[in-house]
Amino acid sequence: MDVHASLRFLRMSPRKVRLVVDAVRGLPVAAAETRLQFLPKLAAEPVLKLLRSAIANAEHNFHLNKEDLVIKTIVADQGPTIKRSRPRAFGRAAPIRKRTTHISLTLATKSEAKAAKAEAKAKVVKPKTEKKPRAAKKTTA
Repeated sequence: MDVHASLRFLRMSPRKVRLVVDAVRGLPVAAAETRLQFLPKLAAEPVLKLLRSAIANAEHNFHLNKEDLVIKTIVADQGPTIKRSRPRAFGRAAPIRKRTTHISLTLATKSEAKAAKAEAKAKVVKPKTEKKPRAAKKTTA
């Protein structure tokens, strides 16, 4: 059973948030929580809060045990950009782009995560195609 939680319109650049998100993807919940507590990035705090919200959803709504949960997917997508301007020399204006981020998190039990990984691996394997032999080059002597 997948448990979802999302954080929308986080006033932080998605590029900065992805550094934190990539650090915890695929980890068990306890290890991810510990890693986020000690990660020296400002984006770690809202991601930790989102993770704790997803854990609470799993325990309260689905009666799942915290020790059995794994981060199945976590994605940081770009939200709308707030546009402002800064005054510059000679009466001109320069744009300021205040970026926002949408983070979506999915938790799964360990057994479901293993099954999903195995299924994804099976889909990735490409059938071998036979290569046509090249024609011999003609040499002129």
